[in-house]
Amino acid sequence: MLFNSLHFLIFFPVVAALFFAAPDRYRLPLLFLASCYFYMAFIPAYILILFVLIAVDYTAGILIERATGKARKRYLVLSLIANIGMLGVFKYFNFFSTNVAAVNQWLGIPVHPILLHLALPIGLSFHTFQSMSYTIEVYRGNQKAERNLLVYSVYVLFFPQMVAGPIERPYNLLPQLRRPVRFETNRVTEGLRIMLWGFIEKVVVADRLALYANQVFNDPARHHGLTVLLGIYFFSFQIYCDFSGYSHIAIGAAKILGFNLMTNFKRPYFADSIADFWKRWHISLSTWFRDYLYIPLGGNRVPVWHWYLNLFLVFLISGFWHGANWTFLVWGALHGAYLIAAIVLAPLRSNVLSRLRLRGTEWGIRALDTVVTFHLVTFAWIFFRARSIADAGLICRNLFQWTTGRVSFEYPLGPSDLTLAFLCIAFLLFVDSLHGRFSFAQALSVRPRWLRWSFYYATVFGILFFGVLTQSKFIYFQF
Repeated sequence: MLFNSLHFLIFFPVVAALFFAAPDRYRLPLLFLASCYFYMAFIPAYILILFVLIAVDYTAGILIERATGKARKRYLVLSLIANIGMLGVFKYFNFFSTNVAAVNQWLGIPVHPILLHLALPIGLSFHTFQSMSYTIEVYRGNQKAERNLLVYSVYVLFFPQMVAGPIERPYNLLPQLRRPVRFETNRVTEGLRIMLWGFIEKVVVADRLALYANQVFNDPARHHGLTVLLGIYFFSFQIYCDFSGYSHIAIGAAKILGFNLMTNFKRPYFADSIADFWKRWHISLSTWFRDYLYIPLGGNRVPVWHWYLNLFLVFLISGFWHGANWTFLVWGALHGAYLIAAIVLAPLRSNVLSRLRLRGTEWGIRALDTVVTFHLVTFAWIFFRARSIADAGLICRNLFQWTTGRVSFEYPLGPSDLTLAFLCIAFLLFVDSLHGRFSFAQALSVRPRWLRWSFYYATVFGILFFGVLTQSKFIYFQF
C-alpha cells in the first residue's frame, strides 16, 4: 500500500480510530492485523516470508538468552544466516549467477546463468536489518529476549516503517509496544504536521522532479549538456525528497498512534563534508552499519591502512545493500573513497588554510565545503540512478557535450514545468534552512487556532493543486 494513495488515506484514519477506540488488550492485535493487511496490499503471498523470519528470530532470541558459551554465538549465526540467506535468494542470487556465468564465458567456458524468476519482496532489506539488530542486541546482552510473540511480530511488521524504515532498534520500539497509549490532541496534531510535510516532499517536490529526471536517466543517449546536468541535479533533490518524504509520513503516522520513531534525515544537503552528510542522511541505516559492521571490524582503533579498509568495505557493502547491480557497488565505493580522501588530505587542507590566513572567513569556507560536498554526493547519485554502468558512463560523457554546433536545450519538459521544478527546489532549501534555526512547528503551535487551521487547509489544497497525483512508488521500495 502506497502512502500517496487513496487506499492509505482511507486505511490509516480507520486504523487510528479503531486503535484509540479499542481497549488496551486489543490494540496490539489490531496493529498486527493492520500491518499484515498493509503489507499484503503489495504481494499477499510474501507475508509468509516475514512470518518465517519472525519465527526464526523470535526463537533465536530466546535460545541466545538461555544458552551459554559458544552455543549463544551458534544461535546468533543461524539467525543471521536465515536473514541474509533470504536476502541472498530473492535479491542477490541472479546477480551472482549472471556474473559467474559472464566470468566463465570470458574464460571460454560456455555456461548459462541459472535465474530465479522471483519478485523482490517489498522492503526485504529493511525488515531483515531490523530483525538482525534484535538478535545481535540480545546476543550482546543489551536487550532482553522478547517472550511475547505478538509484541515481537508487531516490532517487525509495524506498518508505518516496515517497508522503507526508519530501521528501528529493539530497545527503542519494543518498550513502546508494551506501554499503554492515550489519545493526546497535541501529539496527534504534531503527527499530522509531520505527515503533511512528508506529502509535500513526495507529491509536490519529488514526483515533479521525477518527470524530468526519469526522462534523462531512462534514455541517456538522447540528452546532452545542460539537459543532462539538470536531470542530475533534479534527481539529487528527487531522491532526497522521495525518501525523506516517506520517512516523515512514517514518523508522523507512528506519532499519531503514540509511537516515536528515530529521525532519519537532518538537512543532509547542508552537510559540509561527506562524513557530515552520512550523519544526516538515512541515519537509521548509517548508524546500523556503524554499530553492527564498522565497529566490529575494528573501526578506527586499528592501524591506519586497516581503518581505511574498514571504511571502504562498509560503504561498499552499504552500496550492495541498496541493490544487486554494479552501479550500487560503484556508488558505495565512491563514498568510501570520498571519506578516505578527506582523511588523507586533511593535514594538507589544514596547512593550506593556515598559510592563507583566512581568519574571519570561516563561514565562507563552510559554504564552499557545503557546495563541494553536495556536488560530490550528486555525482555519486548518477551511478545510483543509472540502469547500468554503461548508462552511467554515457550520462557522464554526454554531460560535457554542451555544443554540437549549438547549445543543447532540448528539454524533456516545457518552460512552465521547469520553472515550477526550480521553485520546488528553492522552497525545499528555504524550509530546510529554517529548520536549522528554529522549530517551525513550535512557532505555528502558538498561533491562534484560526490561523493554524487556515495554514493546514491551504497546505492541503496546495498539495492537491501543485502535486503530481499519480501514486508513484517510493524509490526505496525497491530495496
